[in-house]
Amino acid sequence: MKDKIVKLLDDAIEVLNAEQISELLEQPPKKEMGDYAFPCFRLAKELHKAPPLIAKDIADSLEQADFIEKVEVLGAYINFFLNKDQFASTVVSNSISDSFGSSEIGKGKTICIDYSSPNVAKNFHVGHLRTTVIGNSLYKIYSKLGYNVERINHLGDWGTQFGKLIVAYKNWGTEEAVKEKGIEELMRLYVLFHDEADKNPELEDEARAWFHKMELGDEEALKIWKWFFDISLEEFKRTYKLMGVEFDHYTGESFYRDKTDSVVKELTDKNLLTDSEGAKIVDLSEYDMSPCLILKKDGSSIYATRDIAAVEYRKATYDFTKCLYVTGQEQKLHFAQVFKVMELLGNEWAKDSLVHIPYGLVSLQGEKLSTRGGNVIYAEDILHEAISKIREIIEEKNPDLSAEEKDEASRIVGVGAVIFNDLYNQRIKDVSFSWSHITSFEGETGPYVQYTYARCSSILRNIDDFTPDGNIDFSILSDETSTELLKEINRFPQVVVDAADRYEPSVVARYAVDLAQAFNRFYTENRIAVDEKNVRDARCTLTYITRRILKDSLDLLGIGVVEKM
Repeated sequence: MKDKIVKLLDDAIEVLNAEQISELLEQPPKKEMGDYAFPCFRLAKELHKAPPLIAKDIADSLEQADFIEKVEVLGAYINFFLNKDQFASTVVSNSISDSFGSSEIGKGKTICIDYSSPNVAKNFHVGHLRTTVIGNSLYKIYSKLGYNVERINHLGDWGTQFGKLIVAYKNWGTEEAVKEKGIEELMRLYVLFHDEADKNPELEDEARAWFHKMELGDEEALKIWKWFFDISLEEFKRTYKLMGVEFDHYTGESFYRDKTDSVVKELTDKNLLTDSEGAKIVDLSEYDMSPCLILKKDGSSIYATRDIAAVEYRKATYDFTKCLYVTGQEQKLHFAQVFKVMELLGNEWAKDSLVHIPYGLVSLQGEKLSTRGGNVIYAEDILHEAISKIREIIEEKNPDLSAEEKDEASRIVGVGAVIFNDLYNQRIKDVSFSWSHITSFEGETGPYVQYTYARCSSILRNIDDFTPDGNIDFSILSDETSTELLKEINRFPQVVVDAADRYEPSVVARYAVDLAQAFNRFYTENRIAVDEKNVRDARCTLTYITRRILKDSLDLLGIGVVEKM
């Protein structure tokens, strides 16, 4: 409908093109002002007239169209009132298809997304949830738009910290303790190393020596490192499974360790490397940035070196259109340095293709959360606690569900509640955990949207003779709440595009709430299970479409649905 109105205006306005008209066309703040409004202020300079006069002239010159009920001029605005039957027919015929919201915008293009990336031998804590759920959602959004997406988990599995861990293990650890307690024991050893190094600084030299052995391919050093890596990945994958998250590649920093020499050679050949107190750097002062460290004094690589190698490998392997890095704001400078070095190496594509996607911090609002000791909150504990709290609510509200149904609903809704709470916020903003809000079945929450989906499922389950074919009496859907629901449905394809353009899953999360609220208003005002078949079929069709788009929206966020709750 918007495109049709743009076409009408384009035929009547010579000084603007269709794209400019589309950008200016807006939805009025009040329903009585119509469905769309076109402001004429911008035309005053070109046409040398007052905007209200321009609005009247354009309105008078518009061709009549069957999809427009009436056109009114209010000040400098041309207000369009849609023919409700035509609007319902257009929206239903478009949205009844399962492919509604999908597109081929990204056909033939590849996007790499680097996200999650926990550090090996350290716990997967609550802070890792943000990068994981944001990255997973972006993967789903871009996939829906037809892109080929490579999901990359760039594990922190290389660096001096492993030299520290090997020293700690050899001095104070045992094979039995590591096998029994896994990451918990590795974390204990890592903390113990720093405590002891404060008293004996020579331990730091030992750690650097062990990491240097790793870089040189020492068999003993790499065997211990690989053991720690396998233990960590097993624990990480357990958390990912609970969240429903998968990756195409677990290519961490260690994957690029044999590729850093070529980076150093390339930088040297292009005269970009300079000495700095024995280390090798790329001087970026010309770009108001601190230097990018490439090699430490002992000749060891650093994560910037490995990130440069990773960019070159990914470009050569996947020929990406864009490579996205979902990490915290604190890494803004690091990626600015890496991207600038890629440009200085002569890669013009780096300016537009490499994108850092930062996000805010996670706070816990002083809530008491289950932990495994210490001050670190494990992501897995957060998820299990959410599942437990949702189970209590479901037990109270719907005790008739079977134990199996309660288990499934608790898991899907509990995990979804945590994910939705994160993604509903703009990613750059900090996220706070409040159990009373996260697990609420009312308001702007995941359980509210999932409950609305379950309500739609229940309605359709209890209608025996309904077939969702879109062949309905559209005049039944001309009331206010039906029209408002149709407007929300109509927005879905553009919501997906906007979320991708802005790297912002919150666009989808907020839309899901808007759609759920519009449906619940429609449901309150309109009885669905009525005797009149034409009325029942029309309202069931709207319920069917809403149900599917709620499911699609939640799927784009990495959240599941349940049929009964």
